[in-house]
Amino acid sequence: MRKTSVFEIRIICDPADTNRVTTALKTAFAAGAARMYPTRDGKRARLYVTADHRPDPEPFLAPEAAYALAPSIVSEIGWTARTLATTECFTELDRDYYLRKAALLDRIALLDEPDLFNDGDARETALAAAVMLLDTDRPHLALHLAEQAEQDPRGYVRQQYAQRAGCVCDDADEVDCLAHPDPDQ
Repeated sequence: MRKTSVFEIRIICDPADTNRVTTALKTAFAAGAARMYPTRDGKRARLYVTADHRPDPEPFLAPEAAYALAPSIVSEIGWTARTLATTECFTELDRDYYLRKAALLDRIALLDEPDLFNDGDARETALAAAVMLLDTDRPHLALHLAEQAEQDPRGYVRQQYAQRAGCVCDDADEVDCLAHPDPDQ
């Protein structure tokens, strides 16, 4: 177990940069709330933040846990095909499409993996879809999370899918609920 080493960070910056600076600190460290005071000349801000090294990331979920609420593979193949069929050519699809596609391909590859003598096409395709999702998300990930995801892109897909798969039926602004897919589609 790692020993805790809490430390204090002081930053002097332009007041307009305080949000950007505190966001960057929270990305790099497990940081508490920033305390802000003006500098003596009153032109800049002093930020004081109590921080600790970011803890090691939790391991990714096992496939059984990640896909516990997932619709059937056949249903997801249908959803993917319908989405592509109803989308105008050269239209950029949203992240949800790429997440669901990567999860679908991961699930198909998982069915294929017990066979030690297969050529790995399903695994390679699932990995390619996972890397594409990761590349889409990378600008929004903290460095340590991006590094963890690079080590296991398919694990990253499982984690993201499990976070997305919770029931959102009561929230009209959300996209279709994965836990209760539309039976008409």
